[in-house]
This record gives sequence, C-alpha cells and structure tokens, in this order.
Amino acid sequence: MNILVSACLMGVKCRYDGGGELAPGIRELMERCHLVPVCPEIMGGLATPRTPAERQDGRVVTQDGQDVTGAYLRGAEEAVRLAKLFGCRYALLKERSPSCGSGRIYDGTFTRNLIPGDGVAAARLREEGLTVYGESSIGQLLKDLERQV
Repeated sequence: MNILVSACLMGVKCRYDGGGELAPGIRELMERCHLVPVCPEIMGGLATPRTPAERQDGRVVTQDGQDVTGAYLRGAEEAVRLAKLFGCRYALLKERSPSCGSGRIYDGTFTRNLIPGDGVAAARLREEGLTVYGESSIGQLLKDLERQV
C-alpha cells in the first residue's frame, strides 16, 4: 500500500525553518507500506527556509504580510496529483501546518493559538477522498492498516 507522507516527517529538511526529522513510528510504517514523500510548500515553489505563514480568511499569508496563497494552492494540487499517481488512500501529514495541518491549524495571528481547520493540501486531499492523519496519530494509522489486511 502507498501512503502519502509529509517529507519533513521522513527527515527531509524542508520545513519553513529548514528542519525535518524522522517522526516516531515512521520506520514501522516504512516496513509495512511504500511511503511517498511530499512537501506541498516546496512543490508550490516556496524556498527552504522560508518566512512562517498561516491561514487567514481563506488565504495564506506570511508573518511579514506577503500573500503566498498561490504557492500553497499549486503545492496542494501537486500533492493530489501524486496521491492519484501512486493510488494513495491515506496521507500522514505535518500537524498545524498551513499546508498539511489536519483538524487544527494556527489561527493566523502568529501567536501559536490553534483553531479547528485544515491546511490547504490536507483539505484538497480530503476532497479527493484520502483519509488524512497527523503525525501524532501514526499509531491509529497503523491500527487502521491492520484492519485492512
């Protein structure tokens, strides 16, 4: 089974701050599935490192006020394209991200306050029928995969 995974959770240094580290449970997931790394922000044309961004009123805006919504939308579409290409039914994405966040994201004030919502790519992947998990739910993903067997 192929699973779309935020590349930063696989150790790729593509986060906004240039970071990335192997998330707990990724090795176990790798033993069971083929992981397809994706970074919608990079795929949308953004650099690493980059200015932090958050969702605000349907847009994505950097901390210094630049509207980067277009890059986030392009990256989300590329993530969807890869998910379809590889036949992914599940995605494991970086929590709280304006691109990959699932269920809870930062509120757009750059004060680390969380609100209910999804990142741009997570929302598009859900629209395409993928089940989206955040990295703190990798245990649940593994359990759900067990039930598939």
